This record gives sequence, structure tokens and C-alpha cells, in this order.
Amino acid sequence: MPKISESQAWWRGYQNETEGLRLYPGTCDKSCSDRPQRRGYRSGGACNIIMDAAPTATGPIKEAERRITRVPLVLNRRNFSWLTERISGVVEQPAPRWWWVAFTITASAATFGLFCIGYQISTGVGTWGNQIPVGWAWDITNFVFWIGIGHDLAPVPNNWAIWQNFRSALMWDVFAVSTYFTVSVLFWYTGLVPDLATLRDRATTKVRKFLFGVFACGWRGSNRNWRHYEMAYLLLAGLSTPLVLSVHSVVSFDFATTLVPTWHTTIFPPYFVAGAIFGGFAMVLTLLLPCRAMFKLQDVITPQHIDKMAKIILLTGSFVGYAYTMEFFLAWYSGNSYERFAFWNRVFGPYWWYWWFGMLFCNCLSPQLFWFRWCRYNILVVFFVAMCVNAGMWFERFIIIAGGLARDFLPSSWRIYHPTWVDIWTYIGTLGIFTSLFLLFVRFLPMIAMSEVKTAVPEADPHYTTPPGIQSVSPGGKERTR
Repeated sequence: MPKISESQAWWRGYQNETEGLRLYPGTCDKSCSDRPQRRGYRSGGACNIIMDAAPTATGPIKEAERRITRVPLVLNRRNFSWLTERISGVVEQPAPRWWWVAFTITASAATFGLFCIGYQISTGVGTWGNQIPVGWAWDITNFVFWIGIGHDLAPVPNNWAIWQNFRSALMWDVFAVSTYFTVSVLFWYTGLVPDLATLRDRATTKVRKFLFGVFACGWRGSNRNWRHYEMAYLLLAGLSTPLVLSVHSVVSFDFATTLVPTWHTTIFPPYFVAGAIFGGFAMVLTLLLPCRAMFKLQDVITPQHIDKMAKIILLTGSFVGYAYTMEFFLAWYSGNSYERFAFWNRVFGPYWWYWWFGMLFCNCLSPQLFWFRWCRYNILVVFFVAMCVNAGMWFERFIIIAGGLARDFLPSSWRIYHPTWVDIWTYIGTLGIFTSLFLLFVRFLPMIAMSEVKTAVPEADPHYTTPPGIQSVSPGGKERTR
């Protein structure tokens, strides 16, 4: 029987793996006897491939090899050239019409939102719907939701030269958010440097070449460059990890250090951290899925990536659901009548539908769809759950803040909060600012780290050689079929 070389057996195993057969290099599926081009044969109920100076895998060994096989992170045998062309092409090609339409809408909302902020600063907080007893409402709700929008919490003296109370958790927010923002920007920019150098080398105009050259910091791709880059990237990643925990814990102290019912609880720090990861992954999917479809990045953003993100949403959503349950348990177990009433009011009071729809359905029930594999692989279902989580996290923050204040210790002062047009349009403006910045990022910078994705393709293997007869697929070309 004719033999095949080891490199050919490896390549055929990789082809099977990318086609969903999940075969280990050097093995073959049991249907290969009907495919003579695979050069396999049956022996004792197991299918083998003969390789030069390599033992055949039979029985339990073959089954174990199948189990440890990894699904490729980049599909359809994409190479370095395709990745560079496809991802850089988004930046280099003219902006599509939908981008201009979307940017016009979001920029208009952002502009009016900035006008509302300026109007509020010049007129006063009376433009908001805040009143007694609801002294905090959409302002703090949006701050907690966006974590970084409310930078006007600056530690400067007021008109009477009285400094703020530095023992207040609101002052801790200033330093926690500022530190987190600074490290996040550095981490984001550091990861862009190799890709900015790629865009610099591909630039066709002097202006683009100059700008990308400046921000690429003289990157040449040498061993020295990569050594320093990887060390800096590792240090920033290690520094960001505890900051993720600290910034959301400090934000939760804004509530946990008070005596207001539903706020005064020690479960808030881990509760807010889990909620931040929960809402963060949902927001990433909300932005990622449309970009994946519009820019045809299905080979780079694979169903496996979406599946794993859905599992993390399911996990963190379970943490959030557990925190909701413990809040009600602690209110009952504490024996505090005010605490019991506050949680009973949360479910059946004036803001009842915020809890039933926002907290229960959006945050607790909708992520449970991800227990089913077909839901995790259905793009429409994943996008629906991500949008539910985005809405649910805003409703959660609102019902914690306004719902906890609307019914305080003095029944004669109970009032329902109603937002004004300034509240509504300020929030819409923050959505416009965020979306406009994201559209600018997609338009002028690579949305996917090319230098990192290239390490996951077969061409990254130093021993890789293109087998005879195999041609890479051009960015706009048709897939090769057998």
C-alpha cells in the first residue's frame, strides 16, 4: 500500500480539523475507506494512516487523540497575508455608506447630550428631576453604568473654599476611576503598537504614514522590540487585574457605607464586580456581532469565541442572580422591618416593573438560555440576550438608587422620581458619545489585534511549509473546494 509523508499526513489531519471533523494529525475518520484520496485503511475496526517512521494510532489511543484535538482559532486555513489584508482593509478602504449614516445619528445625539451637560452646569442641578427624598437618580445611575463618565467628581474646593470630605466614598471614586482609566488606555495603546506599524508600512499617503509612524513609536519588529513589548504588555495586564476588582468595589462603597435600606450591605463589592463583568461581556457582544457580520470577519471571530463568551455571561449572570437572592434572604433574616419593607416595595412598589422586567427577566432569566448549545451558536439569540443584559444592568442600577430612596424612613416625604428632558437627553447623549467613539475607532484603527491573531494560524509554526498543491485564499476570492 502506498505511503504518505508525515507532513502530508499532518496537513490532511489539519484540513479535517478545520472542516469540523476534529481529527488529530495523523488520524482519519472511519469513513475514509470511501475516500481513496485520504489513503487510509481499516484494521481491527480502527482506521489508520501510515506515516514514515511513525506508529499508527488504533483503538483507545486514537479516541484519546480525538478528544484532545483543539478547534482552530482561525478558520479556513487563513494565512498572515489574508489577516493583514482583511483587517487593515477596514481602515484603508473608504468608509461605507452605513458608517456615515450611523456616525451622523450618533454624533448628533452626542452633540445634544453635550449641550444638555453644558445647560445643567450653567443653570444648576435643578434641571434634573432630583428632589426630596430622591437626591440621587439618573446622574449616579449613568455614572455607575458607564464607570468613567462622571469625571466631574474632581477633588477641588467649592465656591466657599471648602474641600470635599476625602473620607467619602465619592472621593475614592475619583482616584479609583482615574487610575483604572489611565492603565486601561495604556494597555489598549500598547497592544496597538505592532498593528500601527503594519498600517504605517502599508500607508499610501504621506499624512497617514507620518501619523501611524508617530504612534507606532519606531516599531521595527525586531527581537528587542518584541521582548520589551511583551514584558510591558504583561505588566500592564497584571496591573489591570486588581484594578478591575478595586474600581467596581469602590463604586459599590458609595452605597454600602450608608444606612439607607437596600444599600447598607456587605455583599455589594463582589456583587458589583460580577455585575461589571456580566454587563461588560454583554456590551462586547453587542458591538462585536454586528462588526463580525458587516466586515465579514467570521473566520477570525469564530462560533467558538462567541460560545465561550456566552458561557461567561451565563456564569456571571448566575453570580448576579445569587446576589439578588441573598439580598432578599438577608432582608428577611436580619429581622429589620425597614429592610424587609424596602425589598417588598422593590417587588410590588411603584417601580415594580423595573424589578420584574429589568432585574428578573433581563438579568436572571434570559442568560439561562445559554445552558443550551444551540442558543450559544445562534447569533440572533446571543444578540438578544446581550441586549437584554445591557438594559437589565441599567434598570438594576436605577432601582437600587431611585427605588431605595423613593420610600425612606419618613412616609410624609415619599415621592416618585420622574426624569426631565435634560435627564433623558443627557443619557441619550452618553450613548451617542460612546457609539461615536467606537465608530471612529473602527474606522481609523484596527479593531482586531493582527499581531496576536497571527500567532494562532498554522503559518506561525516555525516548521510550517505549505504542502504541494495548496494555495492560500485571497481576501476576496472563493473558498477552495475538493
